Amino acid sequence: MRANLSIKEPKILEEWDKEEIFKKLREKSKGREKFILHDGPPYANGHIHMGTALNKILKDVIVRTQQMAGKNSIYVPGWDCHGLPIEWKIEEGYRKKGKNKDDVPIVKFRQECREFAEKWIEIQKKEFRRLGVEGDWANPYLTMSNQAEAQIVRELGRFLLDESLYKGARPVLWSVVEKTALADAEVEYEDHTSNTVYVKFLITKSNTSELIGSSIVIWTTTPWTIPGNRALAYGNELDYSLIEVQEVVDTSIVSIGDKLIFATELIAKVTEEIGITKYISHKEFKGHELKGSECEHPFKQLGYDFIVRSFHGDFVNLEQGTGIVHIAPGHGEDDYHLGIKNNIEIVQTVLDDGKFNQHAKGFEGEHVYKVDSKIADKLKEYGKLLYQGTLTHSYPHSWRSKAPLIYRNTPQWFISMEKRELRQKALNSIDETIFYPPQSKMRLRSMIETRPDWCVSRQRVWGVPLPLFVNKKNGEPLRDINIINRIADIYEKEGSDTWFTEDAQRFLGEDYLIDDYDQVKDVVEVWF
Repeated sequence: MRANLSIKEPKILEEWDKEEIFKKLREKSKGREKFILHDGPPYANGHIHMGTALNKILKDVIVRTQQMAGKNSIYVPGWDCHGLPIEWKIEEGYRKKGKNKDDVPIVKFRQECREFAEKWIEIQKKEFRRLGVEGDWANPYLTMSNQAEAQIVRELGRFLLDESLYKGARPVLWSVVEKTALADAEVEYEDHTSNTVYVKFLITKSNTSELIGSSIVIWTTTPWTIPGNRALAYGNELDYSLIEVQEVVDTSIVSIGDKLIFATELIAKVTEEIGITKYISHKEFKGHELKGSECEHPFKQLGYDFIVRSFHGDFVNLEQGTGIVHIAPGHGEDDYHLGIKNNIEIVQTVLDDGKFNQHAKGFEGEHVYKVDSKIADKLKEYGKLLYQGTLTHSYPHSWRSKAPLIYRNTPQWFISMEKRELRQKALNSIDETIFYPPQSKMRLRSMIETRPDWCVSRQRVWGVPLPLFVNKKNGEPLRDINIINRIADIYEKEGSDTWFTEDAQRFLGEDYLIDDYDQVKDVVEVWF
């Protein structure tokens, strides 16, 4: 490096420390208008990189500019310390040694996570200082400090007491590798090759007699969700056709004489893909004629002997597939909402680790990553498979494990965006804020306008434990400000490990009996 800067720059930093530049600036600036920049914290799990360097340098330029403009300009650094990335690093170490995380006591695991974060905080602090960034490095804020954890409890308590915090169940992006729900910011989209299938659902009852005995055809990129199917969705005003197959290519598994229903606009595309070369069109009709239609589940012979009904879905379109969507209410946002609206059973077929449970009859114990071909084989055996293929498309993955994610309906704790007008308050705050560049405002605003209720629970251990006790009789969380304050005070003095080490009765005090309550062991998602 020119002019021996690699030697000179550390000496300059040493001189700043010796002269206590930051302290002197604060003393000199007393009484001036304050400008305070609380850092949007980096994550304490590795060396800094070009992105974090750019972030810190730009902030340093802003803080110094405000100081030179005559203000008391203070930069308060901080670190994000909890969450999955650190847990994952500790687990990686376990795997190399042949250890299982589940065999390690929770408090010991949490201590290793804490020590890992502490190590990288000190390393990153030196690296940021090496960039010449000046701030209150002696007093950074840490999300794993007792004070921060206690304050998180108090803030959660506010949502608990006004009933914005509630327990519900809806599909969330779930990592079967990390065995937890993931936040949007923990998800990255990458190209992924999915298995695809065209499947027949035999109509056994319909308001239109001509449709009885024909099959509604669906297409899906998630064959593993077929055991969770409980309904079908069509578009009221879309045009559909009932065709009868006359000729097929030699490699097709479609049967001559099959009567099939799909969107009229998609006939050419679908018939070409599944190998139909000649057919007769018996009927063209609007989607609303499918209302009230009842079908057999394609796995009826495996014991799926319930009725699969058809409903209108606003989300049904002609971009891909057949114009009719297979609905698995436990494995998709649209599926779930259609299920709730029409009182459809919302069945959970998948365990935390991605293996099928007893509700996936015939496939119990199979893993969702590996079961697609077995699903297709069974469909073919029962004469319900029309075509099996693949599709490369953008698909959500865990940014940490890089594993593909699934939608899974799980009990979680949510904060309502509507109950206390949280969404509108957030939008008002955005409108009152000046953004640089201005287009960032619209991006953030559009995200807040459409985001569902906030899932704040995680099935992990390195984080702030949710300060909740649930009544065993009515399933309601205990809402008592005195309990919240007691938990927060204990965290502030002794840390949140106490949630796992102390007798739960200590948190409840003398007013409630632990025998009447279940202590929640989930942790708060790190973005809270």
